[in-house]
Amino acid sequence: MKKIVITSDDFGLSSGVNRAVEQAWRQGILTCASIMPGGGAFDEAVEIAKRNPGLQVGLHLTLVQGQAVLPPDRIPELVDKQGSFTDNPVAAGMRYFFDRGLYTQLKREIGAQIVKVVDAGIPLTHVDGHLNIHMHPTVFRILSELMQAHGITSFRLSRERLSHNLRFDRQRRLGKSVERVIFGSLANNCLPTLDQAGIRYAGEVKGVLNSGRMTEEYILNILDGLTAETTEIYFHPGLLPDAEITRRMPDYRHGEELAAITSPAVAQKLKKLDIKLVNYRGDLKYNV
Repeated sequence: MKKIVITSDDFGLSSGVNRAVEQAWRQGILTCASIMPGGGAFDEAVEIAKRNPGLQVGLHLTLVQGQAVLPPDRIPELVDKQGSFTDNPVAAGMRYFFDRGLYTQLKREIGAQIVKVVDAGIPLTHVDGHLNIHMHPTVFRILSELMQAHGITSFRLSRERLSHNLRFDRQRRLGKSVERVIFGSLANNCLPTLDQAGIRYAGEVKGVLNSGRMTEEYILNILDGLTAETTEIYFHPGLLPDAEITRRMPDYRHGEELAAITSPAVAQKLKKLDIKLVNYRGDLKYNV
């Protein structure tokens, strides 16, 4: 029996994202949402999570293109005076890897992001990251300690088959090839530690190579070719107009991704293929 985890990233970024998450949970196939502790609509996301207790919430760790939780004077080498991380993921990745002096500040901020969600009354059961920063070697080293300390039992292992993706979407072939090599290598680095600690992960993650373009047509195409026992598909749904998501992700198809999650055709195809909707805890979703 194949199982599928359907996740929305960027929960808490803005009201447009939050409202889309609640709609996707109540009217669609969504099973999980990953919350941004530094997001401008974090408090609203917490309220939504609490009135929808079946929606599993994980940490969307943010260390690039977003706001920190700690004040700038606690992590002065990670953020600017407004508490914003750099918007350049390549530069951030290089600094986090080679500048060993950043380790303490990174650990301080990552721990604070976890604690902020837990203190808000939201039990965290999985971790992923904005732009997949959670698999960065330095960041993962820190997370591997903190996940066990906080009872976090699942992790997004962001690896996806390039050949399967290109069968249905030939855009960005070079970029996707580079991403497949990078994220595949990072995933291989994480695997031994996850297995040793008993941290669960999906056999494949869809959304890595088509981020922001997870349309109904694309989802209907890829469902036939799922090979892992458990697959995660992650989305970035949003209700427009919303200035924050338009500013952050102007090329993402937020409305189309929400439409894919709430599509009757997608729900019907899952039933036809006998693919079970689950969250990372393994709870089945029956309301679609």
